[in-house]
Amino acid sequence: MTLKLSPAPTALQDKIVVPGDRRYRLLRSTYTTVASPAAVLLPENTEQVVAALRFAREQGLPLSVRSGGHGLSGRSTNDGGVVIDLSTMNHVEVIDRAARIVRVEAGARWAQVAQALAPYGLAISSGDHGNVGVGGLATGGGIGWLVRHYGLTIDHIRAAEVVLADGTVVRAGADHEPELLWAVRGAGAGVGIVVAFEIEAIELRDVGYAQIAVQVDRGGRALRQWADYMASAPRELSTAVTLLPHGRALVASITAVVADASEQRVRAAIEPLLSIGSGLLDHHARLAPYPALVSTAHLHANVGQQPSTTTNGLLTSMTDDDAAAITAAATGPHQPLIQMRSMGGAVNDMPADATAYAHRHHGTLVIASTFPPRRGVELDAAWRPLAERVDGAYTGFESRPDKSAFERIYPDATGDRVGRLWNRYDPEGIFRGSWQLS
Repeated sequence: MTLKLSPAPTALQDKIVVPGDRRYRLLRSTYTTVASPAAVLLPENTEQVVAALRFAREQGLPLSVRSGGHGLSGRSTNDGGVVIDLSTMNHVEVIDRAARIVRVEAGARWAQVAQALAPYGLAISSGDHGNVGVGGLATGGGIGWLVRHYGLTIDHIRAAEVVLADGTVVRAGADHEPELLWAVRGAGAGVGIVVAFEIEAIELRDVGYAQIAVQVDRGGRALRQWADYMASAPRELSTAVTLLPHGRALVASITAVVADASEQRVRAAIEPLLSIGSGLLDHHARLAPYPALVSTAHLHANVGQQPSTTTNGLLTSMTDDDAAAITAAATGPHQPLIQMRSMGGAVNDMPADATAYAHRHHGTLVIASTFPPRRGVELDAAWRPLAERVDGAYTGFESRPDKSAFERIYPDATGDRVGRLWNRYDPEGIFRGSWQLS
């Protein structure tokens, strides 16, 4: 059934995509979720975002806001509602080279950001895939390939331009609307539509990159070796581990990135990873320009190609029992995909109350995903032994944004503050979607 929408304002002419439009097929869904919104709006500037928001609210339909559409919850689309898609707002500008301040519009993809900054010798740590949108990641946290060296993406946001629920446009910074900026940095999805960020980049051109595969024991000793090394490793090194059952064996695929162009220092940082586990299966390393890690080759339309259910939690340090529980989950009957990200380093330099991401004393993020035909019930069964061991969670790897998830992502005083600010800036809860605070 096609819903009848009210006439579009002049500012949105040719910027409303409805079923039957040739563009609709490529705009209706996200990376994980196929959906059927009544309309997708494509504003090209802040004024048009205001008009789009007003038009969306007039329809009285569910509202979703999308930057890249990689969010695991699928919240950036809906069935029968309106989607404000920011993908045409993708400009990247170095506004102060000496201070390394970059203005990035929320609809840009991180591959475009890396490509635009490369001629200046600058980079922003920003997730691990070039197709991820700026807005979603930069309002949720930002665990990227440089995370232990740079910190989270939100740690370097200096200002943000936000369209509030009533259509007011606010520039939030340290000296004006600092509470709004605090919420944007980790809980921004609930305060408004962030249309642009001012982010402090770092000086970076080439990095060391290694792909390592090692055989690991089912008792978890190899995971302890990895976690123990990362606890003392140079903070230029960040790693991600994927556990892959292989026959009766378990393989750890380790991606290592060193924020340094010195071959000697890259080699020294990576070397201890080669002795993890019971056997080195594969290893290759090279120097590469940072944009190669979040390549423009990643750019693609999102058409629901990877349905999944995902949850996560953090470990301060990894005990033998923690490691054994992780390997048991990875090899168990429900077969979740288990991934781990090294944290610590620059992430933990920030005070816990400096942003809406409060988890500043952890060393490891553990992520579990199931894929069809397995569903949330199988994920919960596999995750149950780990749920008792982890502390907190990260919004970017949680596909079910309910009250329980909110309390893990925004614990205690952080959650109270997030709730107050969401209610202050969006009293009707139009941006809150499926988040339930009570």
